[in-house]
Amino acid sequence: MTAIHLTAAAAAVALTSTACSAFAPPSQLRTTPTSSRHTITTTYKPLHNNAEQVIEDDLLTALSSNPTLNLLPPGSGFSASVERVLSDTSSKGSYYKAHVDESVIDVMEGITADLNADVALVFEGEELRGLFTDSDYIKIATERAVTTTNDQESARFLTAPVSSFLTPSASILCVDSTDTASSAISLMTSNNIRHVVYVDKCDSNHLYLPGSQVKGVIKMQDLMRTIQTDERSSLDRVRNKFPGFADMPIEQMREELKSRANQLAANPETAKKDIIRAVTLALFGGSLVLFASQSSWLSEHANLAMIGIFVLGYVGIIFEEVFEFNKAAVALLMSTGMWVTYADFYGGSTGIASETVLGELKDQLAEVSDICFFLLAASAIVEVIDAHQGFKVVTNLITTKSKKGLFWVIGFLTFFLSAILNNLTVTIVMVSLLRKLIPNDDDRRLFGAMVVVAANAGGVWTPIGDVTTTMLWINNNLSTIPTVTELFLPSVVCLTASLFFLVNQVEEDSSLAESTLPPPSPLAARGQVVFWTGIASLLAVPIFNDLTGLPPYIAMLTGLGAIWTLTDIIHMGEEEEDLKVPAALSKLDTSGILFFLGILMSIGVLDRSGLLKDLAVFLNNNLPSQDIIATVIGIASALIDNVPLVAATMGMYDLTEFGTDDKLWQLIALCAGTGGSILVIGSASGVALMGLEKVDFLWYAKKVSLGAAIGYFAGIGTYLLQSEILSGSLLAGVAP
Repeated sequence: MTAIHLTAAAAAVALTSTACSAFAPPSQLRTTPTSSRHTITTTYKPLHNNAEQVIEDDLLTALSSNPTLNLLPPGSGFSASVERVLSDTSSKGSYYKAHVDESVIDVMEGITADLNADVALVFEGEELRGLFTDSDYIKIATERAVTTTNDQESARFLTAPVSSFLTPSASILCVDSTDTASSAISLMTSNNIRHVVYVDKCDSNHLYLPGSQVKGVIKMQDLMRTIQTDERSSLDRVRNKFPGFADMPIEQMREELKSRANQLAANPETAKKDIIRAVTLALFGGSLVLFASQSSWLSEHANLAMIGIFVLGYVGIIFEEVFEFNKAAVALLMSTGMWVTYADFYGGSTGIASETVLGELKDQLAEVSDICFFLLAASAIVEVIDAHQGFKVVTNLITTKSKKGLFWVIGFLTFFLSAILNNLTVTIVMVSLLRKLIPNDDDRRLFGAMVVVAANAGGVWTPIGDVTTTMLWINNNLSTIPTVTELFLPSVVCLTASLFFLVNQVEEDSSLAESTLPPPSPLAARGQVVFWTGIASLLAVPIFNDLTGLPPYIAMLTGLGAIWTLTDIIHMGEEEEDLKVPAALSKLDTSGILFFLGILMSIGVLDRSGLLKDLAVFLNNNLPSQDIIATVIGIASALIDNVPLVAATMGMYDLTEFGTDDKLWQLIALCAGTGGSILVIGSASGVALMGLEKVDFLWYAKKVSLGAAIGYFAGIGTYLLQSEILSGSLLAGVAP
């Protein structure tokens, strides 16, 4: 028998004794106490003492027959007496001694005041009347919450005598000097309790005998501390006695860990990850050396360097799950690397950023900050509405239990909302709503991807829906009425075609019927006020922008300030902080906002350096028509932000040649807006979804990109056909 066998035997004693107690004869198991005022039902399962004693005797006989193998000597470890356990503990069996007439609140104060006591024994004179623990207090708190209707009734529970709620002495489990640590543990685990009272004598079922003298209270951690201390001492003695003993459990475990680590390193998957890490470190180190050495190659090929950094960064973002790099970190490194290259090496720079470049950097940061602050404020408003259950206004109206039906409802709801709100705000709102409606994570990601497609399509046909349409509208390339009337139908077709494809991936099941979402119920007045104030804040953004001329993020920050003040007034004097704006801000996805910052700063440096302008000129010189150029720009916007692309296109074509509401401008608005749905990184809505629902690039490309592309080309085809009909060209061609 080795040390391992002895340890297993000791563990077997504890487990077997617990099993024996769990299967004791019914005649030995039942005691059901009730208190004088509140019924507390507990079923106790005392030990099967004979079975336990036989097992312990057999083990001690086996160990005593060969003293050299006795890892734990008698009277230690699991066989330690409870009296020794009590003497070994720092608390010495401490408890709070309460009187039957003391109030519940005073008893709890007495328990918490003594660091060594976490239980109260309630006496009347010198006679033990019962036991009161934190579990009893929790029962009181639960009953108080369910039955009371005002503060006065609630206070009566706390000021009531503790005798009304305690476990009576006749039901208290106890141990005496004849018990061991093993029997005490078995008693506690089989009855699911954490304390036993140590007395001079208890009955055969381990129940308290009236008149017994209380010596202390033993906790489970007291027992385990004594056992672990004894086992460690015994293990050290064996190690000192047999220094060459190679089969020691701890040493064997260490060797097994080393062997497992070696096997893991030989695994092909681990080897692949090691190669990725090595290549990444080599690229990063090489880049640092290249920049630090002020290499002339960078000055001569700054354009290639920026494109290379951009491509590598996008590869890191696209294959985030493979490389296991956080996309926000990759985006930030990509943007800083590109700006350093542009500032210090581009266009004959001397290695130090010029005042011109610093000015461009400030302007770009200001533009990006507009979007980041807008996202921050909008997300916080939505979080506050959600905290007040404001979305009940919408969820109460959605009663369908069909997932495919809900897919269409959410799609068209998003489409029309994004026409009056910007598509970024709508995406944030709808994803928050989906968390209330869709319990399954995979289903919710698919619904979220559909929201991106619907939001981008819905934002195209109004001047305030999508940022690119707004840019063209502000620059007088588009006007309101023709934009709405001529882009509405292509946008609807784009959405419908995509939904027809994507809905086939939705599998009907009972998840909506079995959802834990509570049944429809009226929203409280506070929730109504917060909901409509929040929605008004979101809807007021374009109006504020028109009236003041200030950027949209100022309007959104104003709305956040308003709802912040409103919730502070509503909850004035309340200790609950979860319903206020600071709690909402703490829940925001900061890494998602930083990812957004890195992406837009990277696109900005491509725009400032003129590389995007060069791309637009190349397309104009090599593609045969403006229709194809607009289509390609839309496809490019799936990879590159559509704002600088559209800005570059606006610089390529003059309003004197292509006037307001020209077919070119409308097609660019349609393509740039809907093309961003083809890839998840192609639009602000998609990037927001990546942060909110942890959607990765490859999943979106596999599940959604084809459906989004089908809708994209269907929308373009519809617009071209509609344009031909409205211009009369098609009718003239078929008329005799």
